[in-house]
Amino acid sequence: MVDSSTSHVEANTHVSDFLLEDVPHLSDYIPDLPTYPDPLQDNPSYSVVKQYYVHPDDTVAQQIVVHKNSPRGTLFRRAGPAQKVYFDSEEVYACVVTCGGLCPGLNTVIRELVCGLYHMYGVQKVLGIGGGYRGFYSRNTIPLTPKIVNDIHKRGGTVLGTSYGGHDTSKIVDSIQDRGINQVYILGGFGTQNEAAMIFEEIRRRDLKVAVVGIPKTIDNDIPVIDKSIGFDTAVEEAQRAINSAHVEAESAENGIGVVKLMGRCSGFIAMYATLASRDVDCCLIPESPFYLEGPGGLLEFIEKRLREQGHMVIVIAEGAGQELIPRNDTSNKNKPDASPDDLVQDVGLWLSQKIKVKSHKVFPYCYGQCVFSFSCTIILRI
Repeated sequence: MVDSSTSHVEANTHVSDFLLEDVPHLSDYIPDLPTYPDPLQDNPSYSVVKQYYVHPDDTVAQQIVVHKNSPRGTLFRRAGPAQKVYFDSEEVYACVVTCGGLCPGLNTVIRELVCGLYHMYGVQKVLGIGGGYRGFYSRNTIPLTPKIVNDIHKRGGTVLGTSYGGHDTSKIVDSIQDRGINQVYILGGFGTQNEAAMIFEEIRRRDLKVAVVGIPKTIDNDIPVIDKSIGFDTAVEEAQRAINSAHVEAESAENGIGVVKLMGRCSGFIAMYATLASRDVDCCLIPESPFYLEGPGGLLEFIEKRLREQGHMVIVIAEGAGQELIPRNDTSNKNKPDASPDDLVQDVGLWLSQKIKVKSHKVFPYCYGQCVFSFSCTIILRI
């Protein structure tokens, strides 16, 4: 609802020797939009916000450090409260939808969004769309009020439900238009946000005064510009517990190896942050850094060396690491329209544990077999 782009500049506009990556704006296709004073100005509980109004020309640099003779880099619009807004609070009909996989903090975001709209901006109509994008046209809705969402942050998952797929741009915008919704808040990851952009493009084509707000939701923390995405800290904290358990188990067995597989299809932020925090990890494998198994400098050689030095080790591997090394026998999920991204990733933890076990029979003949640890992401090998 808050918009700082009172003097809008076209996307990808050069500002001095910077490149401004601008965002689509209602004024791009609806001329002479009326503006309204920010409701926070008249709310005594939030009078301090006046000190933090953003200027229309405020920007945030993608790269903090630049060299003297290098290009200045890319800038983004700074978000925050503005003195003028484009919606009258009494006319706002907002909706919230969650899409894709689960992530810690979803209910907290829903709660704060609803309470913020009600208490800070005086919005009285907020609708929850159930079951992801398909909820728009399958009529799965939940009215949301501060009373309804009061305790949802204490529960896991999302009270709205979620799903992969189900995106039909025309049907979704038809539903938005028929219901009279004029603010759409979409919580989701990379694919979800791409589809949110498609929704906005259809809204713009129809000349509707509807704001589409994408709220990045990725436990992997692989969204540029922002410092941390919701759920990332929780994921790292839980990962440390798994690593600690793997370390205790591996250390208790002769030549024990703990293999901890963590989330991260395309990025290794969880694996790397958990590794740095735990200090019990001997090897961390992430998608951004390719590795190989056999030969000098290979992973198996490193494992053999570390076992001879200290008698045990812990390996942390992100689920997307080493995918190019795993033979792909089953491609049936690739053509499924509603396939989860998880369906397209091979089980690197199981594959790696099998490779280590085969190697261990040759190097350490007193192999004790394999034990699956109680934490579902952790595999313990006693070799």
